Amino acid sequence: MLFVLFQYLDPEHHYVPFFNLMRYLTFRTGASLFTAMIVVCLMGSRFINWMRAKQGRGQPIRTDGIERHVIEKKGTPTMGGFMILAGVLIGTLLWADLTNGYVWVVLLVTAAYGVLGFMDDYAKVTKQTTAGVSSWVKIIVQFAVAGLATFAMIKLGEASPNTMVTTAVAFPIFKQLLLDLGWFYIIFGMITIGGFSNAVNLTDGLDGLAIVPVMIAAGAFGFIAYLVGNLKFADYLGVHFVSGSGELAIICGALIGAGMGFLWYNAPPARIFMGDTGSLALGGALGTMAVATKHEIVLGIIGGLFVLEAASVAIQVIYFKVSGGKRIFLMAPIHHHFEKLGWKESTIVIRFWIIAMVLALVGLATLKLR
Repeated sequence: MLFVLFQYLDPEHHYVPFFNLMRYLTFRTGASLFTAMIVVCLMGSRFINWMRAKQGRGQPIRTDGIERHVIEKKGTPTMGGFMILAGVLIGTLLWADLTNGYVWVVLLVTAAYGVLGFMDDYAKVTKQTTAGVSSWVKIIVQFAVAGLATFAMIKLGEASPNTMVTTAVAFPIFKQLLLDLGWFYIIFGMITIGGFSNAVNLTDGLDGLAIVPVMIAAGAFGFIAYLVGNLKFADYLGVHFVSGSGELAIICGALIGAGMGFLWYNAPPARIFMGDTGSLALGGALGTMAVATKHEIVLGIIGGLFVLEAASVAIQVIYFKVSGGKRIFLMAPIHHHFEKLGWKESTIVIRFWIIAMVLALVGLATLKLR
């Protein structure tokens, strides 16, 4: 909004004091970060107290899971993802170029997944059960939204000078290797966005476990969006230029800022959980940005922790059915396996943060290894 106002007040770019700063993507990204963080911090205690009063017994805890969770986490309110989404939306709407199509696609996917997550959280809290919206309903909605978003980004890409990558999958390290999927790319985009949304959701099982890796991934993709959206940098690094994608760095900044504000209240012992309202939306946002910047495979590296968590669940379920009731992990997702082994929650969380940071650095390194 402020960027559009700047364009209106200074159409000839005569550099009106202060508004001149709006020309710089880095300034607006930093501003969105601080704006989102302030919004979440201001909501903080008031929102938590209101949620606690409204939700009563809070988020239901699995009785067949980790025993101490029933005691330590009982009564903790959920839907804290609403705080994160408020920060992201306000930070982005204030500082992003609202004429940019990619910005609206990512925001709409994030909002749609947030609404779906809210419905799931609401069902769980009101019924006091760990089963909310039907899994099949969630999958259908997630993939339908992801399919529409991918189609929209294909159309946006057709207006770009580099149309050769519109429906193609780019591979890290290999500069010219592209796999053009044609219209099957929509299915690929659906899997990327919907799958990553569920992967983040599965990771959100311990205080602070999901939000920090989300912030790390957002930081990495903010950097990628900035480079991919700049023709000179993209040409220098040998990555595929996507016109207009640089504006997504502002959403990444807002994600980091909102995450920082939320972590203040979600750090162990958590005063509020993000719930599906936050985890589904944040995963969807990252997946959509990966599709927009043509770095879907790199997302699997940068977000490798989320992939590992989702894979541990898939492996556990498949092996359980094939072996007739046996398990590979003591409990899935894998962070619960380490809890069963006797690791302290804080130890698991911090070590997983370290893994997320290392994987993000490996993912960013692929930008130069071409």
